[in-house]
Amino acid sequence: MWHEHSVIRNKYGLKTFHLLIKGKVQGVFYRSSARDKATSLGLKGWVANTSDGSVEVVVSGEHDVIATFINWCHIGPVAAKVNEVIVNELPGQMFYDFTIKR
Repeated sequence: MWHEHSVIRNKYGLKTFHLLIKGKVQGVFYRSSARDKATSLGLKGWVANTSDGSVEVVVSGEHDVIATFINWCHIGPVAAKVNEVIVNELPGQMFYDFTIKR
């Protein structure tokens, strides 16, 4: 089945990644800081807290720009203490913006 967004994604080389950020990352403005960073980089996707105290991100954009975002995720906002960032590539997805899931 043909999907126009698949053609757009391939033409522009957009990638999508799932990140799981572990450590002291809830209650430290990690989600809002991640949204601000992703938006400033022109990335799309979402960020959410998980029930185990981690933060989950799905991010879509150009590979090099996502790499910059992932580097930021290893540090996060000032009050965060990131212990680990688990990164997995997903099949490409299209998003209109970068949102905080509640």
